[in-house]
Amino acid sequence: MYQTNYVLPSIIVVILFLILFRIPITISQERPPIPAVLVFGDSIVDPGNNNMLITPARANFPPYGRDFPGHEPTGRFSNGRIPPDIIVSLLRIKDLLPPYRAPDLENQELLTGVSFASAASGFDNLTATVPKVFSLWDQLEMYKEYKRKLIAIAGEAAADAIIRESPHVIFSGNNDILTTYFFSTIRQRTFDLPSYINYLVNAAGSFVNELYKLGARRIVVAGVPPLGCVPAARTVGGGENRDCVETYNQASTLFNLELSRSLEQLNVDLFGARIIYLNIYDTVMDLIQHGSDYGFEVTTRGCCGTGELEASIFCNEFSPCTCPESETHKYLFWDGFHPTERAFRIIITALRSEFMRVLW
Repeated sequence: MYQTNYVLPSIIVVILFLILFRIPITISQERPPIPAVLVFGDSIVDPGNNNMLITPARANFPPYGRDFPGHEPTGRFSNGRIPPDIIVSLLRIKDLLPPYRAPDLENQELLTGVSFASAASGFDNLTATVPKVFSLWDQLEMYKEYKRKLIAIAGEAAADAIIRESPHVIFSGNNDILTTYFFSTIRQRTFDLPSYINYLVNAAGSFVNELYKLGARRIVVAGVPPLGCVPAARTVGGGENRDCVETYNQASTLFNLELSRSLEQLNVDLFGARIIYLNIYDTVMDLIQHGSDYGFEVTTRGCCGTGELEASIFCNEFSPCTCPESETHKYLFWDGFHPTERAFRIIITALRSEFMRVLW
């Protein structure tokens, strides 16, 4: 009893001493571990999952990969690296993020992350059905299989920790809006634009919910860029001058607004989740409008073929590049839809601090 009476005043004295002499009481603020990065989406983040599919949505042939290590066309829709590669490199996890369907995938790659993305897919299942690629829900099934493999390699506790602490990154919606709604007009038969945007946002929310149920807690969902300003869109709907198509950009803006609102609500509803909306639109628009500030001389055409429309199987060895290798760095876009590696690096680096919020 006497000991207790003396201990309490002693603790108070120590606390007062620390306060009076401003001795800091430190609390650990170390960044949580980042074991892996797991990616879902379309051609912006597909490193080659479509290679073995019978689909026009492939890029495993020249001139794709012209500036990739070894000048190898891997299935990435660019002249070199794409966002998942740049993200894992910035996070110092590894140099490249491989496709989940790579035939020679090693256990270490599974432990540190893969991409399940499939070019030409979207939040709308119909978007993937036409080109016969993997829908987002197909990618979710791959993810479930991946989790089983992870448990077999690392054990259930370690696998759960990897899933819980790893950023799950989603890039999708581009093909839904541009191809399924505007170019093909398939969805215009059953939806007006606001209704279709709502349909896509609900699908995105359902996908995030499914990831959460499977253990994901750190989720990054990218908005779409100004789709009316990509070279192919300019050619299709921009008139003789190939101007940006405002209708497409307005659709992009509406989708981004509704998506960001939906994700804010999911952050409230899903206990323990950290869900981040990534504002791609403003960064890409700045590059388009002020390209010279970043060293770009050409922002309205791509490098492959005429640069005005070609992409995927139409960007091939028989469609000579309009720019020699020494001038690729001057181009914002590689083909009719996809940026160059240099542009991707600028975009991801500009969004790095926004992305890193998912880790805290």
